[in-house]
Amino acid sequence: MKNRQGILGAQRLVACQLSITLLLATIATLLLNATAGVSAVLGGMVSALPNAYFASKLFKYHGAVASKQIVNSFYKGEALKIILSIVLFTLVFKFFKIVPLVFFAVYIVAQMMVWFAPVIFVSNKNRPKSD
Repeated sequence: MKNRQGILGAQRLVACQLSITLLLATIATLLLNATAGVSAVLGGMVSALPNAYFASKLFKYHGAVASKQIVNSFYKGEALKIILSIVLFTLVFKFFKIVPLVFFAVYIVAQMMVWFAPVIFVSNKNRPKSD
């Protein structure tokens, strides 16, 4: 059950990253131009795709019996997430004409969704009831 909650939380987080990316891309396109919109989408994707990959690795195993597999999966997932991020940054800079300020601004905002996930996804079910 806990593993399922983790998977759902990770899916919600990636969905939030993609939603904020699309919102910011729309704003960038309307206020600046299409290149800025594409830059925003790419910035969000460079953040969201590695996180989605990491989440898929993180929740592959569950339970106390699989603790060693969970730790190994975590480290492998984090290493591959970093490598995937580097590859995506390289591809964007090599093949796309971007507005760097917009690209990095949206990348940072999408990453902040990960940093603030505990605040964003607070569940009232887990809180003790006060009298």
